[in-house]
Amino acid sequence: MPFALTGARVFDGTRMTEGRAVVIEGERILAVPPAADLGPGIERREVEGIIAPGFIDVQVNGGGGVLFNDTRTADGIRAIGEAHRRYGTTGFLPTFITDRRERMAEAVAAAREALAQGVPGALGIHLEGPFLNPERKGVHDPAFMRPVEEEDLILMSSLEQGRTLVTLAPEMVPPAAIARLAQAGVLVSAGHTRASYETLAEARAQGLSGYTHLFNAMPPLANRDPGPVGAALDERESWCGLIVDFHHVAAPVLRVALKARGPERMMLVTDAMPSVGSDLATFELLGKTVYRAEGRLTTADGTLAGSDLDMASAVRNTIAELGISLEDALRMASLAPATYLRLDHELGRVAAGYRANLVLLDDDLQVQATLIDGQDAHG
Repeated sequence: MPFALTGARVFDGTRMTEGRAVVIEGERILAVPPAADLGPGIERREVEGIIAPGFIDVQVNGGGGVLFNDTRTADGIRAIGEAHRRYGTTGFLPTFITDRRERMAEAVAAAREALAQGVPGALGIHLEGPFLNPERKGVHDPAFMRPVEEEDLILMSSLEQGRTLVTLAPEMVPPAAIARLAQAGVLVSAGHTRASYETLAEARAQGLSGYTHLFNAMPPLANRDPGPVGAALDERESWCGLIVDFHHVAAPVLRVALKARGPERMMLVTDAMPSVGSDLATFELLGKTVYRAEGRLTTADGTLAGSDLDMASAVRNTIAELGISLEDALRMASLAPATYLRLDHELGRVAAGYRANLVLLDDDLQVQATLIDGQDAHG
């Protein structure tokens, strides 16, 4: 039977509205009428604060004590999704970082099984590496970085359902390979790269459509060498992921980027590790111990190793420090990534016909509840 959420402001994906009800039937939103127009026979569930589209995170390495690289199963993806759901994330790409090909194949198989099982929130997979530049390796293991081969192209295009996002360094991958991935429906993003402006222009012509964690694992903007940062800020067609934890990128730099590009094609991402949604003080990442302290994750030599960030905190940080409106911050966490993933026909909006993937926030933007396909966390 349908039911209606009433009493809260509704952010529909682009603007905040007052006095509306969100009517849900099954997995979908049936209507968003004025609350005063609801008939007497419909069940009303009174809520407070804000009803918004659920957050979508395209870069999630782990959560709840689980690292996807180590737990390459549908159950591992389920555990990661459950951990992030409490912070408003209703859609995510489990992210597999640089590793051996056979393990990457297992990760793709796990994502395929998670989609087949209908694991709540699972939208596909993000393969971050191994086709990266070792000079911009970050915490990735350069021993596993290698040229792309035919078997890799077949594997990266094999998910068949959901969405596949591949992060690569365009200077390390032939343009024809980028074109082949894009033609197969794979979303291709530049990351862990020191590609020239010209190389990136050629990659975009072949189908590259995004920049993974802008500023991180890429050289800074220079006066005669714009590089990836300059390319990303100069053109407005590609999509940029931003880690707004102020450990990866300083607030003034993020403000400059948002002023240069505007928020429209900027996406909030977490790059989250197993610590999110857990009490872990340390964890192992590809043979290295990662230490958690004051919201920062680092290896023994001080290298950042993903983040301890959740999406709700990213939204709050964006509003508090970056001069971004509530509406734009919520859009950067929902409709923007939905559009990048080509899922904006069913995700990222509170509108009739859309999947009932919602986050309920109080006035301090703390998560009160999440719905995925009309179901709360307890089904």
